[in-house]
Amino acid sequence: MWIGIGSIVMMFGSFTSAYVVRRAAGNWYEFKLPDIFFYNTLILLLSSVTLHFSYQAFKKGMESRYKSLLLATVILGLTFVVLQYVGWTEMTAMGATLTINPSSSFIYVISGLHAAHILGGIGALTVAMVHAWYLPFKPTARRRQRFELVVQYWHFVDLLWVYLLIFFVMQAL
Repeated sequence: MWIGIGSIVMMFGSFTSAYVVRRAAGNWYEFKLPDIFFYNTLILLLSSVTLHFSYQAFKKGMESRYKSLLLATVILGLTFVVLQYVGWTEMTAMGATLTINPSSSFIYVISGLHAAHILGGIGALTVAMVHAWYLPFKPTARRRQRFELVVQYWHFVDLLWVYLLIFFVMQAL
């Protein structure tokens, strides 16, 4: 998993570097990032909190708490993706379309790739939910390790979004 995370870091590092280089070339459309992206960040941060407490409940053998917080995490993750789409529609409404200028194109591509990684995390969380609801509740070492990997990946994509949002805001200054 850490090799995969390293690859993702390199990919997003490349995109943010390309953003900086292309911005310096000129012909750059300046616009304010819609506020929904900031609210969306709170949703994603909250999802990391619910997943953390779900994992803690799993380790302590608190089955119902573990399941309900896991479900809450999935719902928050899906909410994040839906609100990303809302943010893209708000960008389009303000004239920052996908094809109008590289400045907005970068935002769509970078945030869209991040949303794809969130959807991958939701897939992993869905597998964790299948285990939670359809397998007998036993916090074995193997199940704990699988869940731990999901938690680590989810926290990673959460921190990645925080980095990206800070990057976008800093570039707009």
